[in-house]
Amino acid sequence: MKIVRFRRPSGGPPGYGRIEGDQVVPLAGDPFSAPADGGPPVPLDAVTLLAPCRPTKIAAVGLNYRDHAEELGMALPDEPLLFLKPPSAVIGPGAPIVIPPESRRVDHEAELAVVIGRRARRVPPEEAGAYILGYTCLNDVTARDLQHRDVQFTRAKGFDTFCPLGPHIETDLDPSDLAVECRVNGERRQASRTRHLIHAVPELVAFISGIMTLEPGDVIATGTPSGIGPISPGDRVAVRVEGIGTLENPVAAPAAP
Repeated sequence: MKIVRFRRPSGGPPGYGRIEGDQVVPLAGDPFSAPADGGPPVPLDAVTLLAPCRPTKIAAVGLNYRDHAEELGMALPDEPLLFLKPPSAVIGPGAPIVIPPESRRVDHEAELAVVIGRRARRVPPEEAGAYILGYTCLNDVTARDLQHRDVQFTRAKGFDTFCPLGPHIETDLDPSDLAVECRVNGERRQASRTRHLIHAVPELVAFISGIMTLEPGDVIATGTPSGIGPISPGDRVAVRVEGIGTLENPVAAPAAP
């Protein structure tokens, strides 16, 4: 099932739906509580797709591809290296990534994202699948110069618009060997497969849920492969994950004060 969060052309509050062909079938309620169909289908090209979930937190994993650690000249971590991105950073497909005036270099980072489906606390790796609703694409946008300057990741990873997410949640997917790539203005910058993750999805769910309770709709960003690079106003950034689709966002300069 492909789950979306969308806004109708007539306005009103956002809702959840499932994609069926070229239509969106609205859901009654949210996808975390066994929802039923909730109304007549709406043409997909007539709605605005939003970020497909509203996480209370984004638990992100650094240096989780060997080649990415090598390009940064950093040692491989023995355990997942975690940081958090704030919910206020989340945007949906088509929404602009805004370059903040505080940074001289902002990078793209294409990632597979895990969407949690039920409350998870100290989940064993072998049971992780039962707590996952599905998977989507994520761009862990990063102010690289600020990351190097601060050492801590909060500012560099936390600006508004720095977590594009979407275009939908795919519920029927094996995450163990998926192609992940990023293109900027059509030029491929990143390309790898999730089989090269140092810490695989079940291990990440187990490790993170042993530290913090994961709530329905929370997101785990599984890490980015090598090829990170700068983006600038006017660029278009496309993150594609095999079996899910493509998340595309334009890049914009900050609005004038």
